[in-house]
Amino acid sequence: MVFALCFGRETGDFLHRTGFFVSQRIFGPGDLLWSWKKTYLLSMPPRTLAHNQTCQVWVHDTETGQDQLVFETQDLLLEAPNWTLRGDALILNGDGRLWRLSFDDPRLIPIEIEGLPPANNDHVLHPNGREIFVSTYDNWQIYLAPLRGGRAVQITGNAGPQGLRNFLHGVSPSGQELAFVGVQVDQSGGKETFASAEICLIAADGRNFRQLTNAGVPADGPEYSPDGQWIYFNTEQFSGHAQIARMRPDGSGVTRLTFSDTVDWFPHLSPDGKLALYLAYPENTRGHPADKRVKLRVVRDGDWMNACTAVELFGGQGTINVNSWSPDSHRFAYVAYPVTGNGGA
Repeated sequence: MVFALCFGRETGDFLHRTGFFVSQRIFGPGDLLWSWKKTYLLSMPPRTLAHNQTCQVWVHDTETGQDQLVFETQDLLLEAPNWTLRGDALILNGDGRLWRLSFDDPRLIPIEIEGLPPANNDHVLHPNGREIFVSTYDNWQIYLAPLRGGRAVQITGNAGPQGLRNFLHGVSPSGQELAFVGVQVDQSGGKETFASAEICLIAADGRNFRQLTNAGVPADGPEYSPDGQWIYFNTEQFSGHAQIARMRPDGSGVTRLTFSDTVDWFPHLSPDGKLALYLAYPENTRGHPADKRVKLRVVRDGDWMNACTAVELFGGQGTINVNSWSPDSHRFAYVAYPVTGNGGA
């Protein structure tokens, strides 16, 4: 998802680089309470690199434990790598566009898509490997576009609540259904404020909208298991901070998977279902901001209680917002954003 919840850090530079929501602090007795009210900021530009910051695209091998630097730049902030079905390239977003990064010739090639508003960091390949579903800024809808370029087709906007913001995270194994975060805003009082973020499903033709969660707290990152029997996601419903859970595609069987003090986001299962990956923020982190010391944790054979840290890095928002596993299930891609001179290496 492309927003961050920013508590007490409403600086222009921080917002420009991290997202769309600013939390408003409500002072009460003892000055201890935070409100759920978040001011919704419209027309934010795509994220950019800070001064002395570098964008690095890496691949981690879960069998050897080695990390390979694939590409780095100080000119463009890239996010959310998807691995192509052939395994020969990564697809990333940056500056509102989609880019192809080939392993054989690691340079960025723009994917020319007509009729697509600026792309954000929520994009997932169609299981056929020839198309990609993309969430966008501006109108907050989901589109389907040819991976080689061409004209995009809008999917969402006709079913579901009016004015719903749509942030894609999962595509069913058949390619016939999408899992996304539906964000509703309150437009009363002359401004827009955050109302809810729930897990929703919709058919790939834009029909049959369904809302799965109604917990009243933020939920995010919904992604199908490879067999389509589960939807994995992160939610604050258990402990007041994000933890990984799963449920059936009909919303039943909600089960908590992580029991940690860390703030856990974006569960991604490998194509063979034997491994899982998620991002762990430090304790007390709000939302999924950028520019934090974070850990990428790997789960083997469904043993969520004994996840192991595979990578520690400076990043967060944009690092693994969407599934970045290789087709062979042995490797995953991620993005780091080190900053020279401030400890963010």
